[in-house]
Amino acid sequence: MNRPYVICHMLSSIDGKVTGEFLFLPKRTKASEIYYEINRNYKADAFACGRVTMEESFTKKWYPNLDEYQECNSFDDFYGVLNENLYAVAFDPHARLGWISDKIIDVDEDPGYHNAKIIEVLSKDIDKRYLSYLRCMNIPYIICGEQSINVLEALEKLKKYFNINKLLLEGGSIINGAFMEEDLIDEISLVIDSVTADSSSKSLFEKSIISSYEIKEVKQYDKNVIWIKYAK
Repeated sequence: MNRPYVICHMLSSIDGKVTGEFLFLPKRTKASEIYYEINRNYKADAFACGRVTMEESFTKKWYPNLDEYQECNSFDDFYGVLNENLYAVAFDPHARLGWISDKIIDVDEDPGYHNAKIIEVLSKDIDKRYLSYLRCMNIPYIICGEQSINVLEALEKLKKYFNINKLLLEGGSIINGAFMEEDLIDEISLVIDSVTADSSSKSLFEKSIISSYEIKEVKQYDKNVIWIKYAK
């Protein structure tokens, strides 16, 4: 296979929502702990999130002053340092994320996230000064598409240039849906908490197709939390 094996690993409510206020209820912390434990056990080469999830979890809406940078001369990919143990792949089609480091800084120093080398996945619909900013930060980037991201092209480049063979796709629903629409999810890992979400919460996939999976493993971790592993 000329792309990474993709595992969509998510924490879900009973009604299939993966973002929303239910995630932050005090009694739901056990489900989160189990989710992060499984993340570490997968020992993936990279984890991937969309722009919204990266912003909420890591960048906190900080953004550089692009007036300090000149336009990059081309849309050539930039690889930076390639020999890393873990990568954080940000699907950021319009270059909206601001990073203060070339690696993820996790306050809890979780080994599933902390010190992961950042890779930006971009379209050509961006301010080219942002590319100069990334180069100054030594943050690798790949250009995959004109107005939006070509997900298959991105995956092929991630394997070819960064040797990423196992990738955890960790949402949210927009990027999950983009992968599912192209039938690029090999395995689904759902930690399901015994709670329902409100109507504003987002589903596992914003867009989807009919795609068949088999249940490979079911485990009850806690009286209120189960894990289901599906594979193609």
